[in-house]
Amino acid sequence: MRRACSLAAETLVMISEHIRPGVSTEELNTLVHDFTLKNNAIPGPLNYRGFPKSVCTSVNAVVCHGIPGEQILKDGDIINVDVTPIFPRRRGYHGDTSATFYVGTPSLKARHVVEVARQSLEVGIAVVRPGATLGDIGHAIQTFAEGKGCSVVRDYTGHGIGRRFHTEPSVPHYGVPGTGMSLRPGMTFTIEPMVNLGGFEIDHLDDGWTVLTRDRSLSAQFEHTIVVTQTSCDVRTRRSAPLKNCEDVPWAKLGPLTSFIPSPKPESAPSPASV
Repeated sequence: MRRACSLAAETLVMISEHIRPGVSTEELNTLVHDFTLKNNAIPGPLNYRGFPKSVCTSVNAVVCHGIPGEQILKDGDIINVDVTPIFPRRRGYHGDTSATFYVGTPSLKARHVVEVARQSLEVGIAVVRPGATLGDIGHAIQTFAEGKGCSVVRDYTGHGIGRRFHTEPSVPHYGVPGTGMSLRPGMTFTIEPMVNLGGFEIDHLDDGWTVLTRDRSLSAQFEHTIVVTQTSCDVRTRRSAPLKNCEDVPWAKLGPLTSFIPSPKPESAPSPASV
């Protein structure tokens, strides 16, 4: 499971270098597909319940499950890339993570919804510990996002994960404190709030997969796979490098639980000549 989650994290780092105006979502799919196979894994989304591609690419008002294709990214777009490699290829484990990236120069509204989504994941993970409940996680996320003038999608949730892609428990990103399943050490699941700039209601396209905001407002999402420990939790999809076009922008509101934050460089010892 650690290897699968580590590969998922590194896949996002890799794809972040290719987010730019002029690239197609099909090109991003090919990059993820080839990178996954090169690392002796297989892409979990491909043919999962009929999904036709190796990654989900959700642009602007697409909440989740966007299908890669001919769409060309434009300056000012935002795009969520959701990756799930299975490692090893036979009887493997799933590692599931996603991030929303800026394409070129974003609008202030785009910055707002992306950064609220980023922080929503942070506040949700901060709640996780033995004895806390699923309702505690959802309440923390909902309270934060709505306090920033955004909404949280109700129809899609986080989920248990392991050898199977989606298992119990379902992890809502809204809720009432003290309700729902109590967390126990060893539980492994995703937290992946989908945050909309407008209302939380959604529509589905006729392709059977693509989910859009009903009011066509912008939507953003961040996701990590976590495991409950004896005292708190371990973020299994933590990355070893910052995401370009996401964590390297000056307005990014990075948190220690969800983002790559470089350790401060130690002060160098004075040279003999200066002593």
